[in-house]
Amino acid sequence: MSAVLSAIYTAATDPNTILVLKFFYYTAPVWVTFIVGVLLWNMWLTYRRARFIASQNYTLLEIKLPKEIFKSPQSMEFLFNSLYQTFGEDKLTIRWRPWPPKVSSQFYWDGSVRAWFSLELCAMNGKIHFFIWGRSGSKATIEAQLYSQYPGVEINEVPDYTLPINYDPATMGMWGTEFELTKADPYPIKTYVDYGMDKDPKEEYKIDPLTPLMEFMGELPPGHQVWVQIVITAHKATDKDPATGKPMDKKWAKAAEDEIKKILEKAKPPKPVDGSAPVSLPRSLTKGEGETIAALERSITKRGFDTGIRAIYFAPKDIFNMSNVGGIMGGMSHFNSGLNGFKGGPLIDLDWKKRRILDAYKNRGYFWNEYRRKTFVLNTEELATIYHFPGGVSSTPAVERIMSKKSEAPANLPL
Repeated sequence: MSAVLSAIYTAATDPNTILVLKFFYYTAPVWVTFIVGVLLWNMWLTYRRARFIASQNYTLLEIKLPKEIFKSPQSMEFLFNSLYQTFGEDKLTIRWRPWPPKVSSQFYWDGSVRAWFSLELCAMNGKIHFFIWGRSGSKATIEAQLYSQYPGVEINEVPDYTLPINYDPATMGMWGTEFELTKADPYPIKTYVDYGMDKDPKEEYKIDPLTPLMEFMGELPPGHQVWVQIVITAHKATDKDPATGKPMDKKWAKAAEDEIKKILEKAKPPKPVDGSAPVSLPRSLTKGEGETIAALERSITKRGFDTGIRAIYFAPKDIFNMSNVGGIMGGMSHFNSGLNGFKGGPLIDLDWKKRRILDAYKNRGYFWNEYRRKTFVLNTEELATIYHFPGGVSSTPAVERIMSKKSEAPANLPL
């Protein structure tokens, strides 16, 4: 102990240490003001964003499926392309005021944020439900896209099923997780194209990676509920090219290009130590390297979305069964490829953590303020793989299907 105190005393009495301390002391009005200013500015932005988010109207749409769906998941990409909305982001604007006569400028922050959407697949009371949540202004767009691709579906605006649920550890068992990718964002998961579903094969030959998860959810007895939520918003470049100052997407598009360069670099012959030219030509790419480059190139040709995925399972405490967690994780594993896949996030084992993930689910939060989480980028093909309407390959009776088509009465019907 005395040796430690002696070392501290020696360091504190060192002339260089004293000089540094004096510098911080005399410049404190500058750096303390800067730090406090940054904290206050961030608090103001959080407040403005919270006000903007609370001021919006939101709608929850339930989609009921027809008896037969012959479309591949590619049809769902039309919906996701229409939801790619990069406008509406908060920005600093200047408003000029002509009165009083002296023109003044006013800096105004409106707190607006890009629209985001929640795609939800839920097993409740022995039935599987498909929901899409978003701002009320997007309702017409969602309906138009779904009706155009799936003419037999029914779309209804419904009350929020999450509101009556509150976590009570005395009576309820609960598990939840927020998924992460196993590798960097540009590497794609296994998509419906990899399963051959883009060719619209016959139902008996289809291999739908979503079916195992749905079959598991459909087999849950009454009282057990599983909610799977996919929260998305249009991905934008958030970095700047140091050379040009223009926006650059280091997280996804640019990252994919860098990964391709790394693979090509491995194929080049080693440089001689003396700095002379290589004596051999680059080797041919292996089959795996070629497939990886092709997958990366195909991935970034489609629009990307910042994405967060969470799942919650709960049931009355006396029937809660942790083995059901394996069904959820196993269902998500069918989207995993040799390039990328999903894994569970940090353990949510404390009551306050369980309340927090349930609250985030109810608010469909992932990108802003207190609900901000680590997200990853999925393109429209990947999203259509993990959220689409299954055809007859999914035989579970838990999916409520419309048994007859609705049509208007004949125009010549007598009155």
